[in-house]
Amino acid sequence: MKELRLKEHPILEVPDYEYISFYFNGEKLPARKDEMISSALIANGINVFGHHHKDGTAQGIFCANGQCAKCTVIANGIAVKSCMTKVQENMMVKSADGLPELPETNDPVEFEPIEELETEVLIIGGGPSGLSAAIQLGSAGIDTLLIDDKHELGGKLVLQTHKFFGSEEDSRAGTRGHEIGKLLAAEVMEMSSVKVWLNSTAIFVFSDKKVGVLKDGVYKLINAKRILNAAGAREKFLRFQGNHLARIYGAGAFQTLVNRDLVKPTERLFIIGGGNVGLIGAYHAIQAGIEVVGLAEAMPSCGGYKVHADKLMRLGVPIYTSHSILSANGGETVESITITEIDRNFKPIEGTEKTFACDTILIAVGLDSLAEFTLEAEAAGIPVYAAGDALEIAEASSAMFNGKIMGLTIARDCGVVSEDIPQEWYQKAEVLKSHPGKVKGYQNHKAEEGVFPIIHCLQEIPCNPCTTVCPTNSIHTEDGSLMAVPLYSGSCIGCGKCVLICPGLAITLVDYRKDVQNPIVTMPYEIMNYPVKVGDELSLVDVEGRFLLKAPVVQVIENKKVHTAMVRVQVPRELAKQVVSFIVQDASVSEALPNAIVAERASDDAMICLCERVSVGQVRELIRSGITDLNQIKAITRAGMGPCGAKTCEVLIKGLLREEGIPVENVVPNTKRPVFVEVPLDKFPNGTRS
Repeated sequence: MKELRLKEHPILEVPDYEYISFYFNGEKLPARKDEMISSALIANGINVFGHHHKDGTAQGIFCANGQCAKCTVIANGIAVKSCMTKVQENMMVKSADGLPELPETNDPVEFEPIEELETEVLIIGGGPSGLSAAIQLGSAGIDTLLIDDKHELGGKLVLQTHKFFGSEEDSRAGTRGHEIGKLLAAEVMEMSSVKVWLNSTAIFVFSDKKVGVLKDGVYKLINAKRILNAAGAREKFLRFQGNHLARIYGAGAFQTLVNRDLVKPTERLFIIGGGNVGLIGAYHAIQAGIEVVGLAEAMPSCGGYKVHADKLMRLGVPIYTSHSILSANGGETVESITITEIDRNFKPIEGTEKTFACDTILIAVGLDSLAEFTLEAEAAGIPVYAAGDALEIAEASSAMFNGKIMGLTIARDCGVVSEDIPQEWYQKAEVLKSHPGKVKGYQNHKAEEGVFPIIHCLQEIPCNPCTTVCPTNSIHTEDGSLMAVPLYSGSCIGCGKCVLICPGLAITLVDYRKDVQNPIVTMPYEIMNYPVKVGDELSLVDVEGRFLLKAPVVQVIENKKVHTAMVRVQVPRELAKQVVSFIVQDASVSEALPNAIVAERASDDAMICLCERVSVGQVRELIRSGITDLNQIKAITRAGMGPCGAKTCEVLIKGLLREEGIPVENVVPNTKRPVFVEVPLDKFPNGTRS
């Protein structure tokens, strides 16, 4: 069996892993030591982890974050989430087909006292906001406990191989996300007053002001005077035909497999969602040598940064705006996708269906804040704060700065820091979380002499590394603000620093010094798994991927420190200022199948609750009968009673209620009950048996 692992990556180092063996359904397979079971299975080409007990349909990974239970397997006789469980030498793993049998035992359970600990501040989540807050609290010497459910700090930063936007001063713009995660984690580990617990999941904030935490499989209680919720967010899902098939991933799961575990989970990927998460996911796929068949966005334009969308189109990935998914097609796993154009009311336009062959669909349609811990702490009367996505969905650059502010706020409330937080910090925080602004036209470069940058970043976004790196201070923003479009005026020396640092790969150099009629254009390039060498003829394109001409490469300068190359071509002067990049993915990758696959079944057959296999039609029928109480819908259909605890289906059901014209004030909310994630009962008495 061929292992589906990345042997090289243009950005990430591939370590010399130690391998062990485990068994899946009796077959001996290789695995990397300490990787998750799910990653080991997918690396061995196994995408179906079991079959649902209700309808026998295939189950596979979706979130890779412990939030759902689609990846459940039986490991050494115990049902576990494979995305959160490390594979062990000679571990016996079986697919979860139907309802697993409970292990037989007559041993009584002996309940021991549960260890309780005190801390001034408890931070739930070791991502960008949690780490930034911990640095501030540690600098103030405040007793702090930071917990995270993963085996390393960094949160989603660990998964980000692209250069970050935002402020160079405040959020390390121009540095790659995974590198920022390591820098922040290292700084936190140096703080003597900050304790870090990895592999530790917050279970619930109880009314007696104690927080239940499962640390390395042992249940503990934390008495915290203050809580910072920096737990992040969970991904939204969609209603569509075939949404139960295996090989439908959330963007976080895909990036976890590719960028954390260096597993190649797919050959042909289609993406739904044109926000930054979907656009970046597509770019990461190409860096991993995966064909990106296309991307569909329901709105008339992508909601993410224009430079992200432009970058994809320049590489040869088509973006279908005003389109949405109609169906995922296949037997047990995805074999193709059908998308359709939609009208202003997001209704499918008949006759516009297109079907594309693909083996995986990535769903990137937004995030929901993990606000549970905030609400629980408020109910318990514990002073609670929130930062990052747990407070408001925004970019990681915003989360870092927001976490910094919140850390200082807590330090002030603890009485350790006396000075007020500068007002300009709050103003900068607002800018960093800003949505993309206006798209401007190109700066008018009339001169055709010397060398100077062409800035193809035309949208107002919070980003400034190009203005800070120029040795002649020749790049500045329109009005000096972080949000404005960058402009060039001054004296360029052709060093290329702006080309290398730009997160959007949106700066080129045009050099007329040797040949005015045929100047040299320098382009950034960081997908070295598609190698480019001198003499190669490239299909050059403009900012949005429109073909301009073919031209040979005259020079390639690799900068291994920043993992970005500068590719130089010589082109006619009338096109030089338009050239931005070149196509790497052949157009044949994105060709639609001759005949679109349009499902005969009604859209109401789609699943609204994947845990309990409850269809849209079942819930719609109840709504139309007058039931608008989520608890009653749950009692009748079991939607929300599955292992994920309504984390996915509640959002979909609320969307269905809106679709049926039910005012939000008429909807009775779902009653939240402990716990945040499923915990085996024997963990609460610390697993001691007599």
